[in-house]
Amino acid sequence: MILPKQSFACTGFHAARLSRRHLLKVGGLGLLGLSLPMLLQAESLGTARSAERAPKPRAKSVIFLYQFGGPSHIDMFDMKPEAPEGIRGAHKPVSTKANGIAISEHLPRLAKVMDKVTLIRSMHHHMKNHNPASYYALTGHAPPVDDITLRDSPELFPAYGSVVDHLAPVSEALPTFVALPWVIGDGTITPGQGASFLGKKHDPLWVTRDPNKPDFKLPEFNLPANLSYERLIHRRSIQQIIDKQSSLPEHSAQARGMDAYYEKALAMLDSPKLREAFNLSAESDQVRDRYGRTPYGQSCLLARRLVEAGTKFVTVYFSPNIGGDIGSGWDTHGNNGKKMFPIMEKYHLPMTDQTLPTLLEELDQRGLLDTTLVVWMGEFGRTPKINEKASRDHWPDCYTVLLTGGGVKRGFVYGESDKTAAHPTKDPVRPEDLAATIYYLLGIDPHTEVYAADKRPVLISEGNPVTAIIA
Repeated sequence: MILPKQSFACTGFHAARLSRRHLLKVGGLGLLGLSLPMLLQAESLGTARSAERAPKPRAKSVIFLYQFGGPSHIDMFDMKPEAPEGIRGAHKPVSTKANGIAISEHLPRLAKVMDKVTLIRSMHHHMKNHNPASYYALTGHAPPVDDITLRDSPELFPAYGSVVDHLAPVSEALPTFVALPWVIGDGTITPGQGASFLGKKHDPLWVTRDPNKPDFKLPEFNLPANLSYERLIHRRSIQQIIDKQSSLPEHSAQARGMDAYYEKALAMLDSPKLREAFNLSAESDQVRDRYGRTPYGQSCLLARRLVEAGTKFVTVYFSPNIGGDIGSGWDTHGNNGKKMFPIMEKYHLPMTDQTLPTLLEELDQRGLLDTTLVVWMGEFGRTPKINEKASRDHWPDCYTVLLTGGGVKRGFVYGESDKTAAHPTKDPVRPEDLAATIYYLLGIDPHTEVYAADKRPVLISEGNPVTAIIA
């Protein structure tokens, strides 16, 4: 079931916020004799009540594996072997370690760990272009338009990890939110990857170097030999004093955000824990080989090391672009004679079958899976009907998301699709609901208010947690 939004409402809290907004509309606080201290006291009370109604956290961290381009649900996790030939595809389903769950024959290793997994087979929305659909997937908020040229702007919502950094940041000198190994885009940079109106301070730590390269390291975490950390901090302090004494014009919001971003960066410079988390050479060749010697495979290994160190949200992108070919994303239309099934068999499915089971097994063996939510998803699925190029096109009307760990059930399927995997027939789930579920599992009230670019209070999620998948 999807928990109704009302069940999260704390009547006094929402009434207080609504009444304050209403008072401002009808003539201001002075009409009722409310002073600024009284308003601040009410705001403080509201914040306390918000904390009171926050759900009990089941997950300490999230690894969000984003499959840019749109993987085919009907050829992987929601197969329809009884459908007509032009729909069912070239692959056959096989049974898995989870009773009653079948997946593609080309995912044999994943089949052995499906007893750890929940599948939501009833995801759906109506965005047919990659950038708006990806923004929807990365934020849980519907884009204003279904336009391929949708660009990031302060009016759009922040990424999940930025919201987490704003509401429940890591207290140590570690990043709350890390994104790797690319910034993704389809023509333009895909919106929803950063902090947007929450401010630069809540952007992820972007790691855009290939962790599969032998010389992989983050030189930003290594100070020049002639500059100690203490000297760097001293320089920063002097700069702040000069700025204050110069009667500089008031900083813009962006500049203030940069200041906070620099402060966070300085704190991380002196974090041995963070430097060690990025030290992939500490892992044996055997472990690195198991993840796969690819940027994606090694990024998933880095994600495990980061959550082990204390990072709360790690987004790993499968590809920097939508692709549709060897070495790129899941957008397998069959263009330019590059047919979907041979490409998936050679690249996408083998990589998925190597990296994803390894990550889940390692998290489980290290005692991290119970507290780490892993989400595997793309922006949509592929058409039930195979096109004239022996491939499939975009299909947001129904697709599958995989979740494991972090408080979700194991060996479980939620939602159903029709006979051709074209539409949900039971328990439909929207991206808003998935977003609410992620926040809920992290112990964050999914209906918490934040302030948008125009100072409007907005909810971090308009959806409702899918409580039926929670263990």
